[in-house]
Amino acid sequence: MQKNKIINLPKNIDTSPDTVYTIYGTNIRRTIWKEEWLIDTILLLEDDPELNHTICTALQKERYRVYSAYTCQEGQMLAGSHTFDMAILDVNLPDGDGFQFCKWIKARSHISILFLSARDLEEDVLNGYDMGADDYMTKPFSMKILLKKIPVILSRETAKSNLYDDGFLSIDFELGVVRTGEKTCPVTPTEYRILKQFTTHKGQLLTYSVLLDSLWEDGTELFDKHALAVNINRLRKKIETEHHRYISNVYGMGYIWK
Repeated sequence: MQKNKIINLPKNIDTSPDTVYTIYGTNIRRTIWKEEWLIDTILLLEDDPELNHTICTALQKERYRVYSAYTCQEGQMLAGSHTFDMAILDVNLPDGDGFQFCKWIKARSHISILFLSARDLEEDVLNGYDMGADDYMTKPFSMKILLKKIPVILSRETAKSNLYDDGFLSIDFELGVVRTGEKTCPVTPTEYRILKQFTTHKGQLLTYSVLLDSLWEDGTELFDKHALAVNINRLRKKIETEHHRYISNVYGMGYIWK
């Protein structure tokens, strides 16, 4: 799977090995990246270049994987090709506002939201919470407090997402135990990660590219749709019965967990 595009970077640009550059038209966007990251992946949507860079650097030091965007359009492009645990959103953006972006991304994925905005009216803060935000910080803000809030918010979501149980299929992601009825189902690490992606995005279409990219980021080296299909078919034989169907193949596009 092709992960990075080779380009000729300007002479004054950072070329350290923990930095990856993504092309959006004629613009170069930096993505901070290292192999030994924690599992949490954060989308930062902030249009101020200096503040964007400052927050990215602070998150990098805390060992998070970070993708940054400056506009709603760029944020949507990143959300369409990656799976995020959390989004940090400004409200006033060049091509829209963070409230609408929050509504858009929450409808498509189970993700924690933290607003970081200069809009400090009570109405704005309440609107943020109404949109599904986990927290709302106003600018100017304390970086130390921001960095304390992030793991607290993520730990709440981790606790909620560590268990799946619909009465027939139960999955304890913390213990790595999968059961159908009273029967324990042995699953491979790859199948376990596929289950995590599906149950986290229940009812949503996961395209082939999104699934492959997210599994790659979790440490699973599946290089094409065929390898993905083989693993999913094997998983279906383990967890599905005539009366319990979970995974639906959308021909030519991807899969949906019903």
